[in-house]
Amino acid sequence: TPFEKYQAVKKAYADAANEENAQAMGKYMRNLFPFYGLKTPTRRELSKPFLKGVTKEEIAWDLVDLCFEDDYREMQYFALDYLKRVEKQLTFSDLPKIKQLAETKSWWDSVDSLVKLVGQVFIRDEENKEKTAALILTWARDPDFWVRRTAIEFQLGLKEATDPELLGKIIDLNLGSQEFFINKAIGWALRDYSKTKPAWVRSYMASRELSPLSRREGSKYI
Repeated sequence: TPFEKYQAVKKAYADAANEENAQAMGKYMRNLFPFYGLKTPTRRELSKPFLKGVTKEEIAWDLVDLCFEDDYREMQYFALDYLKRVEKQLTFSDLPKIKQLAETKSWWDSVDSLVKLVGQVFIRDEENKEKTAALILTWARDPDFWVRRTAIEFQLGLKEATDPELLGKIIDLNLGSQEFFINKAIGWALRDYSKTKPAWVRSYMASRELSPLSRREGSKYI
């Protein structure tokens, strides 16, 4: 059952805990979450048996929720590794669930993993592409800035598959923000797309009042 799997992962992580690493990792994350102190290669090795064959099963949202309710940050990382494995099965109907995760124990490390899942839904679920775009435009206005950050960044790495008109609309809704994580995301989204369409990014940046941070980040390659 999802609960048994959750408990088994937790036990494997707890047995391998490293106090010294845990303190350093907690500090790096501003002590927002307790850590077991598992560095990424160790965590991935421990997770392997629990991620075997998951792509052939239905998505276990119960397991994901249990991991996101857990105090320890590595449990959220496990849930995100799991979702990355099953991302080909994600569709438009899973987006509210992903939004809920972006609002839970929110920090850049979890949100920036969720972003990639949204991008995959956008390019894979062809049938619902317009509905996905419309939904993400509502996220771009959400009161929670982590949800807005997800909207701004969701096309990262999509290169030619990026919808520049949608990107521009989402960023326009977030101009004038005082929030570091929003202005950084705007710069990051523009910088990423500038590798594919520098002319579009140049012209967009020339016609907008961007924060100094967004402008600096966005113009790195152009």
